[in-house]
Amino acid sequence: MKHHYIAILSLLASAPVQAADFDHSSWDALLTENVEMVPDGSSSTVNYAEFEEDRAALKSYLDAMAKVSREEFDGWSKPDQLAFLINAYNAWTVELILTQYPDLVSIKELGSLTESPWQMAFIPLLGETLSLDNIEHDIIRGSGLYNDPRIHFGVNCASIGCPALLNEAFVGSKLDQQLDMMTKGFLSDRTRNRLEDGNLAVSSIFNWYGGDFEQGWRGAETLDEFFALYADSLGLSADDIEALDSGDMEITFLEYDWRLNDSKGPGSAENSNFISPLWLIRSNPILGVAAGGVLLVLVGGIIFFIRRRRTKAAQA
Repeated sequence: MKHHYIAILSLLASAPVQAADFDHSSWDALLTENVEMVPDGSSSTVNYAEFEEDRAALKSYLDAMAKVSREEFDGWSKPDQLAFLINAYNAWTVELILTQYPDLVSIKELGSLTESPWQMAFIPLLGETLSLDNIEHDIIRGSGLYNDPRIHFGVNCASIGCPALLNEAFVGSKLDQQLDMMTKGFLSDRTRNRLEDGNLAVSSIFNWYGGDFEQGWRGAETLDEFFALYADSLGLSADDIEALDSGDMEITFLEYDWRLNDSKGPGSAENSNFISPLWLIRSNPILGVAAGGVLLVLVGGIIFFIRRRRTKAAQA
């Protein structure tokens, strides 16, 4: 009965889009059935085995998203656009996991020596073939249209260290409330954000994307000021906030757990820390410069070797 209901919703979602209120009901049903939130909303687990059984419904939803043209999308309100993009990112991440499930411990196993799983272009969206990175970093973060750092608690990377996958679809009409709920839930998780030895130890998300929290959203122009907005969720007192503001409290970043957020439980950490070389270089400017230098030396060496061979051949 469950699968029949989801299939009907998927057919409805695949109808041509006529207005900004794109039908996310089939994705909503899939999330309700296959994602379990902990009571306080701080984290969730995903039943990928059940998602596998509902994969036809998932693909119908993704096909419906692919039918949305850029012109239609551009005519929507900003909340409708952002809800659509977050749902697309999360749904395609689930589909990516299902391509190899259950034979993987971490999403990073799906990368290669030249591409991380987030760099692979396999998503038909808005008239292009995009990667997960394109959706998050180019369209959401890079467009300058949304300026909402809470998106980092909405997009889900299928990992334990990542903020929860919400068990309902994001929709424009209540996007602000949904993102705020997800932000508060994530910050209240003491396994990922906590006071530790007089310092504030937080998720590596705030290290990787710290600049996003300093763009003036709700007046926050520093990471400290963003944390002050959510002092209750972080368990910070007025004295803690003052210590942060004065620099007397250090911010440190916790190790990220890349193991799959599977309802069956995480696998071993054997492959959870694999990072493709190009993704590592891309995320670290110093490594990028070093890699560029090494590449120049190698190319120069090859050119020198070829010229030397040609010179010797000419003299022979």
